[in-house]
Amino acid sequence: MKLIQKLSASLLCLIAIFSSTVFAQSNYPNKAINFIVPYGAGGSADSRSRQIAQKMSVLLKQPIVVDNKPGAGGNIGTEAIVRAAPDGYTIGMGNFAPMAVNKTLFGNLRYDPETDLTPIILVEKGPLVLVVNPNSPYKTVQDIVAAAKAKPGVLTFSSGGIGGSHQLSAELFELNAGIQMIHVPYKSGSAALTDLMGGNVDLMFDQMYSAVPSIQAGKIRPLAITSKKRAPLLPNVPSFAELGYPKVEVLNWQGLIAPKGTPKAIIDKLNAAANEALKDPQLRELMLSQGNEIGGGSPAEFATLIKAEASKWSAVVKSANIKPE
Repeated sequence: MKLIQKLSASLLCLIAIFSSTVFAQSNYPNKAINFIVPYGAGGSADSRSRQIAQKMSVLLKQPIVVDNKPGAGGNIGTEAIVRAAPDGYTIGMGNFAPMAVNKTLFGNLRYDPETDLTPIILVEKGPLVLVVNPNSPYKTVQDIVAAAKAKPGVLTFSSGGIGGSHQLSAELFELNAGIQMIHVPYKSGSAALTDLMGGNVDLMFDQMYSAVPSIQAGKIRPLAITSKKRAPLLPNVPSFAELGYPKVEVLNWQGLIAPKGTPKAIIDKLNAAANEALKDPQLRELMLSQGNEIGGGSPAEFATLIKAEASKWSAVVKSANIKPE
């Protein structure tokens, strides 16, 4: 009899826990959501995070508070998302480098992007453009390839730091063109672009949102773009695929993520809110005006992208023997 009473009490306890969990998920969100950005305030990741957080906040009827945690190439903020309680009240922006590059680049991450995080949705992705100084003697990609083959290890390319999309685009180009150049890393992409405009380096793979205004102002000259097709903002700039380098395809991307173990019902609710936010005309115009493709879709689709990108960039990091600073 006592055994039956104990079993009954345990069963009631389990039912109570299950019921409270289901209620918490159905009642989600009932308080503010913390949104971690693994980069500093004022940058592109920060700006986009604040824009989508504002739209989702209205839809979810709760505040979404952006919390910048920069450092270590995005690792500090991304790890903070990993370590947070998986209750839906901490989410964040998952970016190209910490999600697909840094595991191979650093080799000693205290988290695994593929297994310790739950994808929510792809927010956006966008190509980079190969640019040179307007006074550069290099008018085409073939001019650069010819010069680099004539004098290996002489041409220089700038970037915003080790392991970012600026550098990796150039490394991918080198591997596919069979050339060698010198990498000149800076503390930021803007500093790298400034030195290019000053004629201190030969070339740079820059992100569209940064490059287009300078191209339109005549401060830099575009030679090729890393998307499969030409970009609407730069219709006269050929893709690398057109020029005979189909594998030189790079899309810098970012999307929403949550800690592993966040309930599916909550992930689905966040995904639905984000998909709805991405339909907002103002937000769409901001993304398109910067040369980006608007994201959306399911958590599974974002997970597939992350896995494919991690495999691709792991191979590039190893082939190019890229080491962290």
